[in-house]
Amino acid sequence: MRTSASTAIIQSSAAPVCGGIGAARVAEKQAAIETLKAGYDRYIIYDAAASNDVRVTQMPGSYQTNGIATVYGNMATINANTQYIPGPTIVSGGHHQALGVKMFKEGEPGAAQAIPARDTLGPDWQKLLKEGTVHTCT
Repeated sequence: MRTSASTAIIQSSAAPVCGGIGAARVAEKQAAIETLKAGYDRYIIYDAAASNDVRVTQMPGSYQTNGIATVYGNMATINANTQYIPGPTIVSGGHHQALGVKMFKEGEPGAAQAIPARDTLGPDWQKLLKEGTVHTCT
């Protein structure tokens, strides 16, 4: 979300498996993409916040009983064993990251201290810029 001509707030979410670091990587790359899309070359992250709502839910399990019945005359015995089989676990939620970003053009005051957006995105920066959104936390 652009907050002025040269500032933006970047928000990202990542799957539980990515962790907080994965969400931060997504936000960092998204900050670089937004910087280039806005016509700037470099950026500084001046504020950050992180949260997560990851939770693991255990679904109900079931019981399985196996046994043997033996009959001797008019007397019967039963030998049984009951086993609990847990239900599946479901992981849901995600890790969330927000960054406050100040963008600079080459040569502007403060640009020398800023991070080059193209360097953040790497050699495939044009492809990532065209996609417009980061889809992976790696």
